[in-house]
Amino acid sequence: MKTSIYIFLFLILTVYAKIFSQNPNVLIITAHPDDETGFAATIYKITHDLNGKADIIVITNGEAGYKYSSIAQDIYNIELTKEAIGREYLPSIRKKELMSGGAILGLREYYFLDQKDTYYTLDADSVLRHVWDTTFIKRRIQQVLKSKHYDFIFTLLPTNSTHGHHKAATILALSAVQEFQSKSKPVIVGCTLADSTAIKPEPFLGLQTYPITAVKNEFPSAQFNRNQSFGYNNKLNYSIIANLVIAEHKSQGAMQLAAGKGDIEYFWNYSLNSQDSELNIKQLFDRMALTPFKQK
Repeated sequence: MKTSIYIFLFLILTVYAKIFSQNPNVLIITAHPDDETGFAATIYKITHDLNGKADIIVITNGEAGYKYSSIAQDIYNIELTKEAIGREYLPSIRKKELMSGGAILGLREYYFLDQKDTYYTLDADSVLRHVWDTTFIKRRIQQVLKSKHYDFIFTLLPTNSTHGHHKAATILALSAVQEFQSKSKPVIVGCTLADSTAIKPEPFLGLQTYPITAVKNEFPSAQFNRNQSFGYNNKLNYSIIANLVIAEHKSQGAMQLAAGKGDIEYFWNYSLNSQDSELNIKQLFDRMALTPFKQK
């Protein structure tokens, strides 16, 4: 009996040793240079506590953010709210802001695809069919996938109410992964934020007009609560990380209103992933739950 118990414990420890020996590599694919804030806490946890790596592909140059740059005009001493001026200067400004926030998150590589950032819309087709070079974007995503081994790809969940550019970025990421020729493909997931006061997250099945966005389950496969406490007397939590990253995007005044909002980062498993993707996601988030904040 004792022998059986020891064998069982040995097997359990062996499995977890294997899981914990793997340092996850994550590729973030987003439309704008501030969308990474949507999964800021999870990325920070992966890079700082799990010794993982995270890179980011940003599809647009972020120039359409000029409408929200009133406060930033004094910071940068540029009349950014004038459309022509804002569209000229914001791409370089927002790249620097992203990299400042990325330094907090522990991002490693930045890939800027510099597609035109047009205007706010709920319609993904507005850029997929008429503005962005979708062939170039998918090819570039696949080149990055070939250059490094990624375990996961993080995208924003393409809900009906989200920005059309967010939908389009995720659609292209899914398409690139689907067409990617590899024996070992990364698991691609979609993330959305919700307050902890919600009883449960809104169900999501995918966009009817884009079947590629279908998910395996209508509810998320994993979640990370930003309110997990750590530090002296447990006075700190991961919402602080997200707020610090948000604060770096100074040119986007309205973005600052997101500080302190969204307690839980939810992750959906897309249908195009392999059969073992659910286990892979579970193992990652189990590791996160079992790995405490690293004290320096």
